[in-house]
Parts: sequence; structure tokens; C-alpha cells
Amino acid sequence: MVNETKIDKLINEFCPEGVEFKELGKVCDFKYGKGNTIPKTGGEYPVYGCNGIVGNHHEFNNEDSPIIGHIGTAGIVVWGKGKHFVTYNGTICKPKDKTLLSKYVYYYLLILNLPSLIKGAQPFLSYGTLKALKIPLPPLSIQNQIVKILDNFTELEAELEAELEARKKQYEYYKNELLTFGNDVEFKELGKVCLKTENIKWKENQDINYQYIDLSSVSRENNKICETRTINSTNAPSRAQQIVNTGDVVFGTTRPTLKRYSLITSEYHNQICSTGFCVFRANQKELLPKFLFFILKTTNFYDYVENNQEGASYPSISNSKVKKFKIPVPSLPEQERIVKILDKFDTLVNDILIGLPAELNARRKQYEYYREKLLTFKEKVQ
Repeated sequence: MVNETKIDKLINEFCPEGVEFKELGKVCDFKYGKGNTIPKTGGEYPVYGCNGIVGNHHEFNNEDSPIIGHIGTAGIVVWGKGKHFVTYNGTICKPKDKTLLSKYVYYYLLILNLPSLIKGAQPFLSYGTLKALKIPLPPLSIQNQIVKILDNFTELEAELEAELEARKKQYEYYKNELLTFGNDVEFKELGKVCLKTENIKWKENQDINYQYIDLSSVSRENNKICETRTINSTNAPSRAQQIVNTGDVVFGTTRPTLKRYSLITSEYHNQICSTGFCVFRANQKELLPKFLFFILKTTNFYDYVENNQEGASYPSISNSKVKKFKIPVPSLPEQERIVKILDKFDTLVNDILIGLPAELNARRKQYEYYREKLLTFKEKVQ
């Protein structure tokens, strides 16, 4: 897929002694976008802010060039494709002449780690900082080859992302279908099919270390616990109260529509979670923990949560209100059958070690490797 030999030959032929580097400010023009708010919705042209498309507009102020977020999410670089509108949060970067390809500049900006250059309490990336950066200037023939190779990578990645998104939508559809039941299945309140949980008594558990699961510990991407911290009786936060066991399902009741929920694995058995979670411990005579976990993924559950949360600036839902949500309770063999089906779907669309996510992850790593390799030049001694 990557014809490195051809590029190596071109470099040896056209620049055997290295490549000239120049400051970006000498070869590119920079200007901020227009307006500090997103234009009204509507129109044929996409609107770019500091980190990608944020809306549509009936006017455009740029075409085919890199856009750098300079305030807010500063340092993010995106490709502004075709005619589009750029808000004030984005810096437009344009080559001064035809000896430099816009797409080549875009790919080179991606390897410069611009977020590391931001300054100030309000993240900001100035013209001066950008203009002082140096860029290698190989001949157009080499720029064209590099852009062609990296475009192929990004196109393949986009195709895989679209395929994965389609699979996720398919998974959502079947999940809701499998977990929708008629009058032939009994519905019970969550609180009626779950057992009581316990809080830790810190005075009786001196000098014992625990792993603490806070709201931020739960990944919203894959619903797994991704990061915890060690606590004990001397440094435990006031919200570190609830004991969790293997098979418990935790659901974040603070800003609940952020969908922070997770199934507790054996790794976190008898550890501590925040009171910001509602802890569900399934009565396994009636309810499988994994079936309960999938129930918390359904549209019906989140419609209920959204309708019953309170507080505008800091929305939350009480444990008692969550536990009043009624769930279908089919027979245990039927629950097991549904869980097996949904487990397979879940793995195919979410596990980065299997299926499309694994292929997409591999392609991204491959792309990053070759992008770095293709855009690394020896600087010509003047």
C-alpha cells in the first residue's frame, strides 16, 4: 500500500543533501475565522469551529485548507474540505504560492503536537507561535506522493468508521428490539428485583487500601472502569462510601444523561464507589446482572431518566426515583439467551481487540506510523 521506495528515489534524486526548512509564517498566510458564535442553523456550507464541524451556514469564507483551533480546544488541526465557513475559534492556514500544497501543510501540522504549545488560563494559540514553527519544503512531486499515500489511509479509515457506525446503529436497533416485551412478561420496579448494598464503616477499616471508583472512572466509550485511585481511611473523599461486589451494576445519577454505567468485574470486588452512583445488586433468583446491565443501555431507560432528573445547572436523579423504573423480567433462560446475543453484538462494535474496532485501531496506528515516517526529512545545510 505504501510505496516508500518511490518516495526514497524522489528524495535521492531531487534533494540528496536534505530539504530546506522555512518558518510557516514565511510560506503560509494565517487569519482568524469570522464571528465568535456559530451562525444560525441552515445553509449548504459546513461551519468549522475550533475542532471540527459544528453546524451549517448559507455563506462560506474559506475553501480546502487546514484549520487550527486557536482558542478553546486550541491546537486541534482539521481539514476544511471544499467551501465552508470558519468561526473566530478557528485559524485558517493558506500557502502563499503553488510551491506548497495545502494538504501537505495539513498533514505536517498534525505531527507538530500543537496542543503542547498553547498558553494562558484560557487556552490560546497565537499567530506568532504558529508562524515561528518550521516546515520542510520538498519538491511538489514528493509532496504529491506523500499526500496521495496519506489520503488513501484517511479514506480507508473513513470507510471503516462508516461501517462501524452502521454496525452500532444495527446493534442499537436489535438491542432495543430484544429488550422490548409485551404483556406476556412481568414488569417489576428495579428496587424490587435488586438486593440492598452496604456502605463502608471507615472507623472499622483503618489502614486498609481500596480502589476508589469515581464518576470519572467510568469510560463513556465502552462502559468499563478505566481508572481508579487508591484510598484509605485517612484520605477517602466524603463521597467514597459504597461497597461494590462482582456483578453489581453502577449508574451515575449525577448528570445521568452522560450515561456513566458499568458492570463491576472481579477486579473491583469489595472496593469502594462514589455516592454519585446508584448501585444495583441483582437478586439472581430473578435477574441476571448482565441482563440488568443491558437494560441500562436502552432508550426507554434514558427517556425515563431524562424526564425524572432535577436541577438545570447540575441535573441529577435520586436513587429512589431510579429504582422505581420498571423493567421486564422474563425467565432466567430467556435472559441468558438475550445476554448471549447482545454480548456478541457488543464485542463486535466495541472491543478494540476484535472485529471492526480492531481493524480500525490497526489502520490508525499504521497511518500514524507512516505519517510520521513520510514527513520526517533531513534538513539541508545552508
